[in-house]
Amino acid sequence: MLRECAFDAGCAVHAYVLMTNHVHLLLSPDTSDSASMMMQRLGQRYVQYFNRRHTRTGTLWEGRFRSSPVEDERYFLICQRYIELNPVRANMVHAPADYPWSSHRTNAYGQKNVLITPHLTYERLAKAPADHYAAYRDLFAEALSEEVLDEVRKAGNSNRPLGTRL
Repeated sequence: MLRECAFDAGCAVHAYVLMTNHVHLLLSPDTSDSASMMMQRLGQRYVQYFNRRHTRTGTLWEGRFRSSPVEDERYFLICQRYIELNPVRANMVHAPADYPWSSHRTNAYGQKNVLITPHLTYERLAKAPADHYAAYRDLFAEALSEEVLDEVRKAGNSNRPLGTRL
């Protein structure tokens, strides 16, 4: 469903994690309204599916989705790590590769996933695909600092750009 909605709205998905109570996505929209169009379509489709499946009516979401533009390449990879490390920070798994509902196995090991489109920043990590995976895994050797975590959270919660400070 996410793949179809992303394609229809003109969004390339680079990273994701599906948590028990929220979702994180890192994507490149074709136009300024592509991301909101994708989220609207996805929300409508998923609510209809969920309500049919559970014989219920009404909304599922507490509020509008939050978004934050990523302003430079360094922050792109920080956001990608932030997303894929979410289950580790939540103490659900020991390592990001242990969590099956994220893009980490694709980005770090090359596991096939039709949802993921590699971003140019990711591709610049190395020339050969196998080297991309190793270089990407190396990024996870160092934890994100509390300062960086706070900056990413503040940007996302306030819908402001990420990448102008730090």
